[in-house]
Amino acid sequence: MKKTLYILILVSFMACKNEKKESTPENTATSTEETNTEVSSEEEEEELPILTGIQSRTAISEAPYNVWFEPTYAVYPVDKELATQIKPLFEDVHVKVFMGTWCEDSQREVPQFYKILDMMDISEKKVELITVDEDKTTPQNLEEGLDITNVPTLIFYRNGKELNRIVESPVISLEQDMLDILSGKDYKHTYAE
Repeated sequence: MKKTLYILILVSFMACKNEKKESTPENTATSTEETNTEVSSEEEEEELPILTGIQSRTAISEAPYNVWFEPTYAVYPVDKELATQIKPLFEDVHVKVFMGTWCEDSQREVPQFYKILDMMDISEKKVELITVDEDKTTPQNLEEGLDITNVPTLIFYRNGKELNRIVESPVISLEQDMLDILSGKDYKHTYAE
């Protein structure tokens, strides 16, 4: 019985032992990728500070928030045909963007929104960026009376009057939803009743 137990323990140790691989170009690349993946996962797990209040675009596009802003911005393929149709409609428009630096939907949609604006050469002065905490509030109560239930919420105004809003994610695409809103088409955001 003791011999069987010793053999089982020995086999267990042998099975769990890390075997060293020969250093070949293939193995080196694999182990480097594994190391990078582990580091990236650890970095993603770190919580970034939550910004609240009125922000500049720079506040969310530079460190530490650039870890989500830059990659999303870089890969978003702006629909140039729709952007061309939107641009003239943006002349007297102002947008309030409520977002959470902690929110995955905000981390996806807001960089894409800025890429569309950049492609159309729309001034950042036309956008008021407001970051909220997890309760969707700000210390200055900037959300008061605006029914901010989900983020991001992009509220489009023409001459101070709300036209409509994109809530959390577009119904079709950011470009198509913006075109529908700015051209006065019947548009209902994701959470509209």
